[in-house]
Amino acid sequence: MVSTPAVVIAAPASGSGKTTVATGLIGALRRAGHRVAPFKVGPDYIDPGYHGLAAGRPGRNLDPVLVGPERVAPLYLHGSRDCDLAVVEGVMGLFDGRIDENNTDPIAEGSTAQIAAMLGAPVILVVDARGHSQSLAALLHGFATYDSGIRLGGVILNRVGSERHEQVLRAACARVGLPVLGALPRLAELAVPSRHLGLIPAVEHGNAAQAAVDAMTDLVAAHIDLGAVAALAGSNVQGQAWDPAEEVATQESGPVVAIAGGPAFTFGYAEHRELLAAAGAEVRVFDPLRDELPTGTAGLVIPGGFPEEHAAELAANTGLLATIADRARRGMPIHAECAGLLYLTRTLDGHRMAGVLDADAEFGPRLTLGYRDAVALTDSPLWSAGERVRGHEFHRTRLTNVGSAAPAWAWRSPAGETVREGAALDRVHASYLHTHPAGNPAAVGRFVSAAADFARIDVAV
Repeated sequence: MVSTPAVVIAAPASGSGKTTVATGLIGALRRAGHRVAPFKVGPDYIDPGYHGLAAGRPGRNLDPVLVGPERVAPLYLHGSRDCDLAVVEGVMGLFDGRIDENNTDPIAEGSTAQIAAMLGAPVILVVDARGHSQSLAALLHGFATYDSGIRLGGVILNRVGSERHEQVLRAACARVGLPVLGALPRLAELAVPSRHLGLIPAVEHGNAAQAAVDAMTDLVAAHIDLGAVAALAGSNVQGQAWDPAEEVATQESGPVVAIAGGPAFTFGYAEHRELLAAAGAEVRVFDPLRDELPTGTAGLVIPGGFPEEHAAELAANTGLLATIADRARRGMPIHAECAGLLYLTRTLDGHRMAGVLDADAEFGPRLTLGYRDAVALTDSPLWSAGERVRGHEFHRTRLTNVGSAAPAWAWRSPAGETVREGAALDRVHASYLHTHPAGNPAAVGRFVSAAADFARIDVAV
């Protein structure tokens, strides 16, 4: 399969403007007639939502930690089908990734640099120009020479203060032989509202999200050389594209699997729905803020998101909460991650939830963030006890008044302590841990099989 050429948008550090540049570049290249495949390095769910608005197709993630390095190239080929260009937004700084004191490789696992090397794609470095002058040359020299496997193809100067400032910065880039592909002025009106976990998801931000994407597109189109970016793009990926139908066994009964969506549950990977459908499920998305459970639902997926921002509205949909509690008691398989875990508790910040789990939830004082090497402690509709999974935590809530349900996972904390987390009871698996379905396709197949069993047994569904 011919690989779609790509550029990787990276930066020396977080907060440099990667999302503005990447989203605007996707939109501007699309406007110029390109079919653009959007990608995000790492587990982040929010940035791909803005990428998707700009591209007119789903934003996807490339995360070797969650899916395994062997799946990165196939997933890239899958996500860039029928496209002539790909834009890959990096994570944090170019060489930042999973922290592992035993790793002596300069390229950290899960870093933007690792993805650029895997794709054989050139890196465009976005530099926050505030506070930079001639010394920018030294910074760029370091990034260009730190690892020979990474090709730094050019620089985009962001938040430039004046014409004179731009001239000085361009001279610094020329000193180390790096072309400047564009220079963006400081524009405070481009700021997209954020909250405790980053940007407000595009689905929640509604029309304002589209307006922000349009503004980013206009900015990039006016100040970045799109032809130079397209000419720079490249990739040496080879092999076969990822195919969900080859990952899971099809179930003939076609059970209905409902996925919670809407403003409260925005965290999900495009490959999840593709795998569920490939396994034979009829996938239906509903909004727990106002909808009932879809007719015939035999399995329920409640993904991550921000239910704490919508707790009162979720609590007001009492019919849905009662239906989910009843289905859980009758053995319907439920897979709940992070926000889904909160939704299944008794209360969230004092608001009544489904009450499937013997626990309460509240907004907490600190952020919990990081990759986890977890082992399943209990059999569930997705995993067997003893099965090992890589996941990611990303939340600022906590559980209180927790009952005696069996924990779903165990892992070692950075301090070496054993952490037991989540809950597995009957046919319910609920946890703060986010997993990537493409890295665990067998779990998706098992879940659809469990839904098919429930549909056959529970004639009232």
